[in-house]
Amino acid sequence: MHVFLTGAGGWIGRHTVDELLAHGHRVTALARTEAAAAALSAKGATALPGDLDDLEALRRGATSSDAVIHLANKHDWANPAESNRAERTAVQTIADSLTETDHPFLFASGLASLATGRASTENDLSLSHGPDSPRGGAENLAFEFVPRGVRVIAARFAPTVHGTGDHGFISYLVAAARRTGVSGYVGDGDTAWSAVHVHDAARLVRLALEGAPAGTRLHAVAETAVLSRDIAGAIGRSLNLPVKSIDPADAVEHFGFLGHLFGRDMTATSDITRTRFDWTPTGPTLLDDIAAGAYA
Repeated sequence: MHVFLTGAGGWIGRHTVDELLAHGHRVTALARTEAAAAALSAKGATALPGDLDDLEALRRGATSSDAVIHLANKHDWANPAESNRAERTAVQTIADSLTETDHPFLFASGLASLATGRASTENDLSLSHGPDSPRGGAENLAFEFVPRGVRVIAARFAPTVHGTGDHGFISYLVAAARRTGVSGYVGDGDTAWSAVHVHDAARLVRLALEGAPAGTRLHAVAETAVLSRDIAGAIGRSLNLPVKSIDPADAVEHFGFLGHLFGRDMTATSDITRTRFDWTPTGPTLLDDIAAGAYA
Protein backbone atom coordinates (compact mmCIF):
# COMPACT_ATOMS: atom_id res chain seq x y z
CA MET A 1 0.00 0.00 0.00
CA HIS A 2 1.27 3.49 -0.83
CA VAL A 3 0.66 5.64 2.27
CA PHE A 4 0.81 9.42 2.48
CA LEU A 5 1.63 10.55 6.02
CA THR A 6 1.68 13.93 7.74
CA GLY A 7 3.60 14.43 10.97
CA ALA A 8 6.35 11.98 9.98
CA GLY A 9 8.91 14.01 11.94
CA GLY A 10 6.84 13.93 15.13
CA TRP A 11 7.00 11.48 17.99
CA ILE A 12 4.29 9.05 16.87
CA GLY A 13 4.92 9.78 13.19
CA ARG A 14 8.58 8.70 13.23
CA HIS A 15 7.67 5.34 14.70
CA THR A 16 4.72 4.95 12.36
CA VAL A 17 6.97 5.44 9.33
CA ASP A 18 9.27 2.71 10.66
CA GLU A 19 6.32 0.39 11.31
CA LEU A 20 4.87 0.87 7.83
CA LEU A 21 8.18 0.36 6.04
CA ALA A 22 8.95 -2.73 8.10
CA HIS A 23 5.70 -4.29 6.88
CA GLY A 24 6.23 -3.62 3.22
CA HIS A 25 4.27 -0.42 2.72
CA ARG A 26 5.53 2.46 0.60
CA VAL A 27 5.57 5.81 2.39
CA THR A 28 5.45 9.36 1.10
CA ALA A 29 5.56 11.90 3.92
CA LEU A 30 5.13 15.65 4.23
CA ALA A 31 8.47 17.29 5.04
CA ARG A 32 8.84 20.88 6.20
CA THR A 33 12.63 21.10 5.92
CA GLU A 34 15.49 19.66 3.92
CA ALA A 35 16.73 17.92 7.06
CA ALA A 36 13.35 16.23 7.49
CA ALA A 37 13.38 15.17 3.85
CA ALA A 38 16.88 13.72 4.24
CA ALA A 39 15.84 11.76 7.33
CA LEU A 40 12.89 10.26 5.45
CA SER A 41 15.07 9.37 2.48
CA ALA A 42 17.56 7.63 4.76
CA LYS A 43 14.77 5.41 6.03
CA GLY A 44 13.57 4.54 2.53
CA ALA A 45 10.57 6.87 2.45
CA THR A 46 9.82 9.64 -0.06
CA ALA A 47 9.55 13.26 1.04
CA LEU A 48 6.88 15.63 -0.24
CA PRO A 49 7.95 19.23 0.54
CA GLY A 50 5.32 21.22 2.40
CA ASP A 51 3.71 21.85 5.75
CA LEU A 52 0.26 21.72 7.33
CA ASP A 53 -0.75 25.02 5.73
CA ASP A 54 0.33 23.92 2.25
CA LEU A 55 -3.06 22.68 1.11
CA GLU A 56 -1.88 21.92 -2.41
CA ALA A 57 0.79 19.58 -0.99
CA LEU A 58 -1.86 17.87 1.13
CA ARG A 59 -4.03 17.37 -1.97
CA ARG A 60 -1.12 15.99 -4.00
CA GLY A 61 -0.16 13.58 -1.26
CA ALA A 62 -3.72 12.37 -0.73
CA THR A 63 -4.66 11.95 -4.39
CA SER A 64 -1.44 10.15 -5.35
CA SER A 65 -1.61 7.52 -2.60
CA ASP A 66 -3.70 4.52 -1.57
CA ALA A 67 -4.19 5.70 2.02
CA VAL A 68 -3.60 8.72 4.24
CA ILE A 69 -2.41 8.91 7.85
CA HIS A 70 -2.71 12.41 9.31
CA LEU A 71 -0.70 12.82 12.53
CA ALA A 72 0.57 16.40 12.18
CA ASN A 73 -0.67 19.10 14.52
CA LYS A 74 0.69 22.57 15.26
CA HIS A 75 0.33 22.08 19.04
CA ASP A 76 0.56 25.83 19.50
CA TRP A 77 -0.34 25.99 23.18
CA ALA A 78 -0.03 29.79 23.18
CA ASN A 79 -2.52 30.06 20.33
CA PRO A 80 -4.86 27.04 20.41
CA ALA A 81 -7.27 28.73 18.00
CA GLU A 82 -4.59 28.55 15.31
CA SER A 83 -3.96 24.86 16.02
CA ASN A 84 -7.70 24.18 15.80
CA ARG A 85 -8.02 26.12 12.55
CA ALA A 86 -5.10 24.33 10.92
CA GLU A 87 -6.36 20.91 12.00
CA ARG A 88 -9.86 21.44 10.68
CA THR A 89 -8.59 22.83 7.38
CA ALA A 90 -6.17 19.94 6.89
CA VAL A 91 -8.82 17.31 7.62
CA GLN A 92 -11.29 19.03 5.28
CA THR A 93 -8.70 19.22 2.50
CA ILE A 94 -7.62 15.59 2.79
CA ALA A 95 -11.16 14.25 3.07
CA ASP A 96 -12.29 16.30 0.06
CA SER A 97 -9.39 14.82 -1.92
CA LEU A 98 -10.38 11.24 -0.99
CA THR A 99 -14.11 11.53 -1.73
CA GLU A 100 -15.52 8.50 -3.62
CA THR A 101 -12.20 6.60 -3.48
CA ASP A 102 -12.93 4.28 -0.51
CA HIS A 103 -9.32 4.92 0.51
CA PRO A 104 -8.43 4.80 4.22
CA PHE A 105 -8.07 8.12 6.01
CA LEU A 106 -6.70 7.60 9.53
CA PHE A 107 -6.17 10.71 11.63
CA ALA A 108 -5.02 11.46 15.16
CA SER A 109 -7.68 12.38 17.67
CA GLY A 110 -7.73 12.46 21.46
CA LEU A 111 -9.68 11.71 24.61
CA ALA A 112 -10.10 15.24 26.00
CA SER A 113 -13.40 15.87 24.20
CA LEU A 114 -15.06 12.71 25.56
CA ALA A 115 -16.58 14.12 28.74
CA THR A 116 -18.35 11.05 30.09
CA GLY A 117 -17.49 11.13 33.81
CA ARG A 118 -15.98 7.64 33.42
CA ALA A 119 -13.37 5.88 31.34
CA SER A 120 -14.47 6.49 27.76
CA THR A 121 -15.07 3.73 25.26
CA GLU A 122 -14.82 3.62 21.50
CA ASN A 123 -18.61 3.97 21.33
CA ASP A 124 -18.54 7.44 22.93
CA LEU A 125 -18.96 10.26 20.45
CA SER A 126 -16.76 13.33 20.41
CA LEU A 127 -18.41 16.40 21.91
CA SER A 128 -16.30 18.76 19.77
CA HIS A 129 -18.37 20.29 16.98
CA GLY A 130 -17.49 23.22 14.78
CA PRO A 131 -14.32 25.18 14.02
CA ASP A 132 -14.08 26.83 17.45
CA SER A 133 -14.02 23.55 19.37
CA PRO A 134 -10.91 21.54 20.34
CA ARG A 135 -9.05 20.24 17.26
CA GLY A 136 -11.53 22.29 15.26
CA GLY A 137 -14.14 19.56 15.65
CA ALA A 138 -12.10 17.55 13.15
CA GLU A 139 -13.26 14.11 14.30
CA ASN A 140 -16.95 14.86 13.71
CA LEU A 141 -16.08 16.69 10.48
CA ALA A 142 -14.17 13.69 9.15
CA PHE A 143 -17.00 11.26 9.85
CA GLU A 144 -19.26 13.36 7.63
CA PHE A 145 -17.23 11.91 4.74
CA VAL A 146 -18.02 8.26 5.46
CA PRO A 147 -21.18 8.31 3.28
CA ARG A 148 -19.14 10.16 0.65
CA GLY A 149 -16.83 7.22 0.04
CA VAL A 150 -13.96 7.84 2.45
CA ARG A 151 -12.84 5.07 4.83
CA VAL A 152 -12.51 7.36 7.85
CA ILE A 153 -10.70 6.02 10.94
CA ALA A 154 -10.27 8.09 14.12
CA ALA A 155 -7.26 7.08 16.21
CA ARG A 156 -7.81 8.43 19.70
CA PHE A 157 -4.42 8.45 21.37
CA ALA A 158 -3.90 8.37 25.13
CA PRO A 159 -2.76 11.74 26.51
CA THR A 160 0.68 10.27 27.05
CA VAL A 161 2.27 8.19 24.29
CA HIS A 162 5.48 7.46 26.13
CA GLY A 163 8.97 6.11 25.54
CA THR A 164 12.59 7.20 25.35
CA GLY A 165 12.74 10.41 23.32
CA ASP A 166 9.15 11.48 24.05
CA HIS A 167 8.77 15.26 24.03
CA GLY A 168 5.07 15.27 24.93
CA PHE A 169 3.16 15.92 28.15
CA ILE A 170 5.36 13.83 30.46
CA SER A 171 8.44 15.72 29.30
CA TYR A 172 6.67 18.97 30.25
CA LEU A 173 5.96 17.58 33.73
CA VAL A 174 9.62 16.62 34.05
CA ALA A 175 10.67 20.10 32.92
CA ALA A 176 8.38 21.69 35.53
CA ALA A 177 9.89 19.46 38.22
CA ARG A 178 13.42 20.47 37.23
CA ARG A 179 12.48 24.15 37.10
CA THR A 180 10.73 24.25 40.47
CA GLY A 181 12.69 21.58 42.32
CA VAL A 182 9.45 19.75 43.10
CA SER A 183 7.61 16.96 41.29
CA GLY A 184 4.03 18.02 41.74
CA TYR A 185 0.51 16.71 41.27
CA VAL A 186 -2.69 18.73 41.41
CA GLY A 187 -4.83 18.60 44.54
CA ASP A 188 -5.09 15.11 46.03
CA GLY A 189 -3.66 13.52 42.88
CA ASP A 190 -6.52 11.11 42.31
CA THR A 191 -7.15 12.19 38.73
CA ALA A 192 -5.71 9.92 36.08
CA TRP A 193 -4.49 9.68 32.49
CA SER A 194 -4.48 6.77 30.10
CA ALA A 195 -1.14 5.78 28.60
CA VAL A 196 0.37 3.76 25.76
CA HIS A 197 3.92 3.02 24.66
CA VAL A 198 4.83 4.56 21.31
CA HIS A 199 5.72 1.22 19.69
CA ASP A 200 2.30 -0.19 20.57
CA ALA A 201 0.63 2.96 19.23
CA ALA A 202 2.46 2.77 15.90
CA ARG A 203 1.60 -0.91 15.51
CA LEU A 204 -2.08 -0.19 16.10
CA VAL A 205 -2.04 2.57 13.48
CA ARG A 206 -0.67 0.12 10.93
CA LEU A 207 -3.17 -2.61 11.84
CA ALA A 208 -6.09 -0.19 11.60
CA LEU A 209 -4.92 1.22 8.29
CA GLU A 210 -4.77 -2.29 6.85
CA GLY A 211 -8.14 -3.50 8.08
CA ALA A 212 -10.41 -1.00 9.83
CA PRO A 213 -13.81 -0.35 8.21
CA ALA A 214 -15.17 3.13 7.57
CA GLY A 215 -16.42 4.86 10.70
CA THR A 216 -14.00 3.16 13.10
CA ARG A 217 -13.06 4.83 16.36
CA LEU A 218 -10.08 3.13 17.94
CA HIS A 219 -8.39 3.76 21.28
CA ALA A 220 -4.60 3.63 21.40
CA VAL A 221 -4.66 2.92 25.13
CA ALA A 222 -2.61 0.31 26.99
CA GLU A 223 -3.24 1.50 30.56
CA THR A 224 -6.70 2.83 31.34
CA ALA A 225 -5.82 5.03 34.33
CA VAL A 226 -2.46 6.03 35.80
CA LEU A 227 -2.97 8.28 38.84
CA SER A 228 -1.39 11.72 38.62
CA ARG A 229 0.19 11.36 42.06
CA ASP A 230 1.82 8.10 40.90
CA ILE A 231 3.17 9.85 37.80
CA ALA A 232 4.57 12.64 40.00
CA GLY A 233 6.04 10.08 42.38
CA ALA A 234 7.83 8.25 39.57
CA ILE A 235 9.21 11.53 38.22
CA GLY A 236 10.36 12.57 41.70
CA ARG A 237 12.20 9.29 42.22
CA SER A 238 13.78 9.50 38.78
CA LEU A 239 15.08 13.03 39.40
CA ASN A 240 15.68 12.61 43.14
CA LEU A 241 13.25 15.43 43.89
CA PRO A 242 10.56 15.79 46.56
CA VAL A 243 6.94 15.09 45.59
CA LYS A 244 4.13 17.33 46.78
CA SER A 245 0.60 18.44 46.10
CA ILE A 246 0.09 21.66 44.14
CA ASP A 247 -2.98 23.71 44.96
CA PRO A 248 -5.29 23.80 41.91
CA ALA A 249 -5.17 27.60 42.01
CA ASP A 250 -1.39 27.42 41.53
CA ALA A 251 -1.35 24.65 38.91
CA VAL A 252 -0.77 26.87 35.88
CA GLU A 253 2.03 28.76 37.61
CA HIS A 254 3.72 25.48 38.53
CA PHE A 255 3.13 23.40 35.38
CA GLY A 256 2.58 26.06 32.72
CA PHE A 257 -0.18 25.36 30.19
CA LEU A 258 -0.25 21.75 31.39
CA GLY A 259 -1.74 22.92 34.67
CA HIS A 260 -5.12 23.00 32.92
CA LEU A 261 -4.79 19.32 31.96
CA PHE A 262 -2.84 17.49 34.65
CA GLY A 263 -5.67 17.90 37.14
CA ARG A 264 -8.21 16.43 34.68
CA ASP A 265 -9.27 12.84 34.17
CA MET A 266 -8.45 11.75 30.61
CA THR A 267 -9.04 8.02 30.68
CA ALA A 268 -10.38 5.41 28.31
CA THR A 269 -10.64 1.68 27.83
CA SER A 270 -9.53 -0.14 24.69
CA ASP A 271 -11.38 -3.46 24.95
CA ILE A 272 -13.19 -3.00 21.62
CA THR A 273 -9.97 -1.97 19.87
CA ARG A 274 -8.02 -4.93 21.22
CA THR A 275 -10.64 -7.43 20.14
CA ARG A 276 -11.28 -5.92 16.72
CA PHE A 277 -7.61 -5.66 15.71
CA ASP A 278 -6.11 -8.50 17.78
CA TRP A 279 -3.93 -5.84 19.38
CA THR A 280 -2.17 -6.64 22.65
CA PRO A 281 0.15 -3.92 23.97
CA THR A 282 3.56 -5.32 24.88
CA GLY A 283 5.61 -2.21 25.67
CA PRO A 284 6.65 -1.06 29.15
CA THR A 285 4.19 0.83 31.32
CA LEU A 286 4.43 4.58 31.79
CA LEU A 287 5.79 4.27 35.33
CA ASP A 288 8.31 1.64 34.20
CA ASP A 289 9.51 3.98 31.43
CA ILE A 290 9.95 6.85 33.88
CA ALA A 291 11.76 4.59 36.35
CA ALA A 292 14.08 3.30 33.62
CA GLY A 293 15.22 6.86 32.87
CA ALA A 294 13.30 7.51 29.66
CA TYR A 295 12.79 11.13 30.79
CA ALA A 296 15.90 11.63 32.90
